[in-house]
Amino acid sequence: MRAAVLYGPRDVRFEARETPRVEQPTDAVIRIAATCVCGSDLWPYRGLQPMNGPTPMGHEYCGFVEEVGRSVKSVKPGQFVIGSFATSDNTCPNCRIGYQSSCVHREFITRAQAPVLRVPLAEGTLVPAPGGVPPAGLFPSLLTTSDVLGTGWFAADAANVKPGSTVVVVGDGAVGLLGVMSAKQMGADRIIAMSRHEKRQKLARAFGATDVVTERGDEGVQRIMDMTGGIGADSVLECVGTQESMMQAIRSTRRGGYVSYVGVPHEVELAGQELFFAHVHLHGGPAPVRGYLPKLIELVLDGTIDPGQVFDLTLPLEQVAEGYRAMDERRAIKALLRP
Repeated sequence: MRAAVLYGPRDVRFEARETPRVEQPTDAVIRIAATCVCGSDLWPYRGLQPMNGPTPMGHEYCGFVEEVGRSVKSVKPGQFVIGSFATSDNTCPNCRIGYQSSCVHREFITRAQAPVLRVPLAEGTLVPAPGGVPPAGLFPSLLTTSDVLGTGWFAADAANVKPGSTVVVVGDGAVGLLGVMSAKQMGADRIIAMSRHEKRQKLARAFGATDVVTERGDEGVQRIMDMTGGIGADSVLECVGTQESMMQAIRSTRRGGYVSYVGVPHEVELAGQELFFAHVHLHGGPAPVRGYLPKLIELVLDGTIDPGQVFDLTLPLEQVAEGYRAMDERRAIKALLRP
């Protein structure tokens, strides 16, 4: 088969790779129905994250089971499945308390921008779509549950979003936009999206944002304070992963409020003195998507949400390099790839 491999900064190639097969009794092999480029893929693409030589790419996926190992009983060949970007056995102590992305046997999926994918720990990682194969028109929305929707949902959950909350979302990529959607589903009364891009602002409003703030940094914090009577927001979702975005999130939060951080951090450092007196709750990390998958799949299948709208560019898989370029240049929010 041919698949995406990152050789270095802005050097994505679509080249021959060995077709995956079952290697362990707990594996499944799936034929990809849809995959995509993630905002986190842009860190190594831009040369801002170290690599150890040519690296197969991709961690978001849905598709059809082709083969399973002898220990796999919960998924069967022919089923349409969605899985998390982090594998999990779903039985270890961390999994049992809802942190499957910190499973003691975790592996990160890294080869999903391909027509075929081997999924380790398939029994605890993959979730079959209930009711059989869903309509192909829902594949993009179901794909979002694999990571960006699951991560946006975790951002809202970790920030303790409740009915009546005032919420700020820092970041207008796919995760931030779906954080807006998630906060709306959790009953937030006011959702302030921080975005400078008209196209993303419109999508944020469609997903439930009541306000848009274009300022960032200290000016952005001041705008939030002005809008909240000098108090700050109940819940702030940090969906970027930079020093500026993290400090913007913390400083926009009321005393006793909640900050979630789901953007993969790059050179983020917190000053203990400021954090101490900020008096906020901090909760974040790799989203435990597997725990949310059944609910999110149900919300997509019953038409409650349409998260697939974040895909504003669709390409054949062999044009994966253009997907990276378009997202890097902010010509696209998120690129969907079809094998």
